[in-house]
Amino acid sequence: MMLPAKNNTAIKLLFLLAGLLAGPALYAETAGTVTHLSGPLLARKADGTSKILSQKSNVESGDLLISEKDTYARVKFTDNSEITLKPNTQIRIDSYLFAQNKPEADSAVFNLLKGGLRAVTGLVGKRGNQDSYQLKAPSATIGIRGTDYTASWCQGDGASAAGDCGSLPTGLYVQVNDGQVVVSNAAGALSFMAGQFGYIRDVATLPVFLPQDPGVKFTPPPSFSAPTNTQPGQPAASAGSSSEVKRLDCEVR
Repeated sequence: MMLPAKNNTAIKLLFLLAGLLAGPALYAETAGTVTHLSGPLLARKADGTSKILSQKSNVESGDLLISEKDTYARVKFTDNSEITLKPNTQIRIDSYLFAQNKPEADSAVFNLLKGGLRAVTGLVGKRGNQDSYQLKAPSATIGIRGTDYTASWCQGDGASAAGDCGSLPTGLYVQVNDGQVVVSNAAGALSFMAGQFGYIRDVATLPVFLPQDPGVKFTPPPSFSAPTNTQPGQPAASAGSSSEVKRLDCEVR
């Protein structure tokens, strides 16, 4: 049965309007912004596409961030937290949600698959549920109580994190610069305070204290020491530097 041309036009308009209304839901909200960058940084999106990031690029919940050889990258999140990735690092943003007026819904869950990072926490985990912030790694999960810490997953072959692990045994190495972290796995949990170092061999082995710095390198370029000076919920400002990568966004399918 053929519908009158007028009816066909009305139906097309209805489908177009429905698409426009549903459109914004297809796009993930910005979780953070790349503020500092010293080399290639890739975001593998939840839909399977990949995007080359540059300074001022946005990252979203679900992104797998991949820093290449010699690349340090800093991402500032909307709750005013930040992570600085070491070279040859892979970290996935499993879940990120921050709304100024909904602290009970806060969520910041990261999954460190390879390499290492330094993290400075923001409002997530300091308001609402203190367990809403988590950094997962192959051998343990790190929770925070307001802190600044580094975490490196070493493969035990001297090749991970661009050789920054040297000849250290396989496992997760943690250093707390300020505040406190709680490291837990199937074997139990242990708290680390500022100035302490930790080691977690595998998911079935209890975390332990290390008597001294194990010597995992973390040496970002001097330009990374520049402050970003942003408020929670606002886009991060970049610290301009000739050594940083110029803006370039493109998708790789």
